[in-house]
Amino acid sequence: MRRIRSTTTQKAPRTPRPRRARRAWCAVGVLTAAAACAGLLLTGGGDAGPRPLSADEAERLALARFRTYRISPSEITVRTASGGGSAVVRAVVDHRRHRAVGWYEVTGAGRPNGGLVAWDQSGLAVADGSPTAPAEGALRAAGRLKTTAWTRRAFGTTPLDIALRLALSLGADRPDNAQLLAQSGPLRLRDERVDGRRYDVFSGPRPRPNASGSPATTGSRGDRSPLSYWIDDRGSMRRVRVDLGGGRTVTLDLGGVRVRGGDLPGAPWGER
Repeated sequence: MRRIRSTTTQKAPRTPRPRRARRAWCAVGVLTAAAACAGLLLTGGGDAGPRPLSADEAERLALARFRTYRISPSEITVRTASGGGSAVVRAVVDHRRHRAVGWYEVTGAGRPNGGLVAWDQSGLAVADGSPTAPAEGALRAAGRLKTTAWTRRAFGTTPLDIALRLALSLGADRPDNAQLLAQSGPLRLRDERVDGRRYDVFSGPRPRPNASGSPATTGSRGDRSPLSYWIDDRGSMRRVRVDLGGGRTVTLDLGGVRVRGGDLPGAPWGER
């Protein structure tokens, strides 16, 4: 409380404040602090370790796949690492058609190799080519090849195959249900900066037991999802990472910008 000053030059004698009043103010302070802490818990504020999502965070996570879908076709860079080597794929993904074409480079046992790769929900195809920096260059190179130049196979269980399938699932033609999403166990882990911009890092929903095709969880995470998402303040997805256990990781970086003229050729799928 501010003390009101007298208008005269004579100072009024100071009266000691009763102890009861001091105790009352202390009690108000304790209640105010407790209310503030409760507010942080209810709204999801604070950064002290993993915690459930706030309503705003759940809404942003629910929008992420829809925003990715809307800017499709767009660039994506896939990186995988395991004891057997590493792989990088720089591609253009069309989430509307569930197809992608790009360059791949693989290092590990034997000599490094690379070329063109195309994939959809049923499997992948590879063809000879010399990887260059822009992912759009893969579209032009693939467009010059005949159908017979591609070798197709079904998906396997390697980190690269898991990453390619995951890349196609990062877009959806409508937002997810934020309320149901929040109830399925995602967590707000921390915030990070990527290329100078701030992102919230969320773990995904808890995996369903024996879910078909879902990455396996690691023992140290318990029932927490092995997937992590980097989401900005508008609900745009920048990065996805998967911990497959045993030192195997998958990282997908999304360009966030539509590729103009990014029509995928039909040759990898036997189309003219």
